[in-house]
Amino acid sequence: GRLGTPPSGQPGAHSLRMHGSSCGEEGLKRVCSAPQLGDQDKGSLLKRKLSVSDTESCVVDSGSSKHKKQGECPIPPLYCSLLVPMYYILISKFCIFCHTNMLFYEPVTTQCGHTFCKNCLERCLDHTPQCPLCKESLKEYLACRKYMVTTVLDTLIKQYLSQECAERTKTHVEETRELSDLTKNVPIFVCTMAYPTVPCPLHVFEPRYRLMIRRCMETGTRQFGMCINDPQKGFVDYGCMLTIRSVHFLPDGRSVVDTIGGKRFRVLSRGMKDGYSTADIEHLEDTRVEDRQELERLQELHDAVYEQARDWFQNLKIRFHNQILQHFGPMPEREADIQATPNGPACCWWLLAVLPIDPRYQLSVLSMTSLKERLVKIQQILTYLQSIPNN
Repeated sequence: GRLGTPPSGQPGAHSLRMHGSSCGEEGLKRVCSAPQLGDQDKGSLLKRKLSVSDTESCVVDSGSSKHKKQGECPIPPLYCSLLVPMYYILISKFCIFCHTNMLFYEPVTTQCGHTFCKNCLERCLDHTPQCPLCKESLKEYLACRKYMVTTVLDTLIKQYLSQECAERTKTHVEETRELSDLTKNVPIFVCTMAYPTVPCPLHVFEPRYRLMIRRCMETGTRQFGMCINDPQKGFVDYGCMLTIRSVHFLPDGRSVVDTIGGKRFRVLSRGMKDGYSTADIEHLEDTRVEDRQELERLQELHDAVYEQARDWFQNLKIRFHNQILQHFGPMPEREADIQATPNGPACCWWLLAVLPIDPRYQLSVLSMTSLKERLVKIQQILTYLQSIPNN
């Protein structure tokens, strides 16, 4: 009973496309979800063939004689204006994947002729690149991601079901507002370590993370949290927000997502939404040093660590040196103000990302809010690595 043409050989459902006189009485009767009309209504509406010839030349009874009058339809004007639109809405206003009695929201029609809510179709394609009804391949949709709203159906719903449409829109807006909060129910990608200012390219293939990335883009936040796994809790207590810079979609639904690290955070509570993890979080900031002498000593420590790090990087074997440049870029320049940002100098996070140390140790440094302690830890790691022969 849904609009669209099923695979050949499948009985019981036909489209409502009109092709001259071929879409007449028989075509309407074959729509199994058509509204049940009384005998009188059937006689006046369904038995009349809605073909091109009916509108071009109609027989009109004018007393004792009959005349052909061009351009006049035998069906009353009110029925002409309401029959097709209302019939269309009655059989196709609900999405088969939404909750009960949920109208289409941003309806899109696939190349095989089936109509779904845009979000519902995308969630189905997260799992398989096929039409949910007829299983025809929809890899073109996944590759280009150009979902065009079905204008006719969208216009009819807004015109004839304006109140229900307004309620449906309100529900969607409330859901979007909830997903836009960057401290409550923040989506968490459980994968790898991420650091402020450091690029973090991701290969997204799991359906739950396809959905998560798409929601981050649609809400406009373009942000989500990254944490490493914890066997007991699901993910650790500290992580880093990632900002999506670009997304490259592949024909099979996978995507390559280019992100860069932003704010650090601490997890306050954990949750789940549609298969992926969420968390209530609070952002971390370095404690500012106000004392002048203490700030001078901190600057000296920073300069010493920076020089030590540059020597270590320049003396690496060419193979390791090139790998680091390819994945993380060059070492950041020395900053004039080491307290300019809440996360401190970018060179610390670049070093933490490239140094060959255990992720748990990296996590302990990520969670620090003291720049001095962070610099001391990095200095200890560099000293150890430089002490190893043939480093």
